Amino acid sequence: MSIYFFGEKTLISLGEMIVLDENVETADAVVVLNTGPEYYPRLIEAADIYRKGLTDQILINGNRKTDVLRRLEEKGLKRCCPWNEDFLRILSMLGVPREKIISLSEEDVYDTTTEAAAVGKEALRRGYSRIILTTSKYHTRRAHFIWKRMFGDKLSLYTVAAKRDPFNPRGWWKEGRQIRWVMAEYGAWGFYWWKSIKED
Repeated sequence: MSIYFFGEKTLISLGEMIVLDENVETADAVVVLNTGPEYYPRLIEAADIYRKGLTDQILINGNRKTDVLRRLEEKGLKRCCPWNEDFLRILSMLGVPREKIISLSEEDVYDTTTEAAAVGKEALRRGYSRIILTTSKYHTRRAHFIWKRMFGDKLSLYTVAAKRDPFNPRGWWKEGRQIRWVMAEYGAWGFYWWKSIKED
């Protein structure tokens, strides 16, 4: 069945509903969410937020390891460079001093929920009370919801969409990769609710 069956207005609504882009105030740090594609626009957005003087620190995470990668490392695989080096270079190039970047090696983060659990815990350990989340446009509303549900009583949260992210909520159905993003995002919402019901 073609997605065009829904009509253009419905398709636009489906695209716009998953996007959240808030006006932000100053915060202890901007957290660059890692899970999902299109990571570089998120780094650029974080650098923009830093240069505006809205935060003094940028927190990134990565270094996810699968069972296969761990077995390869056990057999002697040596990584060519630290997992975060390219990200540090990009942020430095965009005007963020390295000493203002906090890198978290989170090997077992594999989705938005596990990332929130790991990174949110570290944010609290560092004494943060206000953070800005930045991620891909289509990922913003779900990421904000998950973080709010997990840490809303401990952290003031602002969510900002990466402006250079290519997702177009008013025309996403015209490009294959954007169709995949939207379908995956609504599927992730469904899985999250199903899992929540099971746990309750």
